[in-house]
Amino acid sequence: MAQAWRCTGLRWSGDGAVLVWEGGVRSALPRGKRVAFGVVTGGARTCVGARGHACPVRAAVSGRSAGARCEECARLDRAHSVAADTFADDPRPYHVYLAWFGTGMVKVGITAVERGPARLLEQGAVCFSWLGRGPLMAARRAEELLRAALKVPDRIPYADKRAVRAALPGVGERGAEIAGVHARAVVLDGWPESLEREPFQVVDHGEAFGLEGLPPADGVVSELVAGGAVGGEVLAVAGPDLHLATERGVIVLDTRLMTGWELTAGDTGFSVPVREFREATVQQDGLF
Repeated sequence: MAQAWRCTGLRWSGDGAVLVWEGGVRSALPRGKRVAFGVVTGGARTCVGARGHACPVRAAVSGRSAGARCEECARLDRAHSVAADTFADDPRPYHVYLAWFGTGMVKVGITAVERGPARLLEQGAVCFSWLGRGPLMAARRAEELLRAALKVPDRIPYADKRAVRAALPGVGERGAEIAGVHARAVVLDGWPESLEREPFQVVDHGEAFGLEGLPPADGVVSELVAGGAVGGEVLAVAGPDLHLATERGVIVLDTRLMTGWELTAGDTGFSVPVREFREATVQQDGLF
């Protein structure tokens, strides 16, 4: 029987994107690399556990779940999560950031200063700027302030990000929207006193993601299935998404769908469910 591997997810670092496997093995994902794997026949997708601990019952989870956790493990994971507002006493300093994913798609968020831009790469932010720096709760208040005063969301759906990724404006135009939001944000009444304002300085991830010349996608993998196969050439990697040139056209694979499955080395075939890609039909002229 062929050796089976379990993927623990895609990670970003200064060297680019890598797939990480149980045991610590890493697979780099440079543009042009061939990716090929099969899902073990007769296998099932099982819960990945919570906070470094295996699921005690190895519960089955849906192939369409991006989190790959059962209800109990998902609850445990949220119980000590900054993102879920259940870890309010974190003493680390935090950045507030503005991220841009396409025309009319600006969001506000926070990330620990020690993580640098990793959170922005993980989300697939095409460009971003820091907005402020300070204690966690001050960063949270600033995030709430922007949502209330400027109607800046704290989430952009991945489907919306993918819909515009192959038709973005040039590098010189990408920072204009966040520059405008930044200018409005730093003069708002109610800015937390303990949050230091950061100057506007746009950082662009287009080159890191490989977006230059990216062709439109034909489909998006909806789930992996036992006995299925994925094979293709890496065109771009943005956030958790692989854009692959395959025998079925350009297909986007959200690598979060890989976790929880036993995978084996495969060929260049492609036999997992794919849904038709939804392109953006209407774009806002701006955020305001």
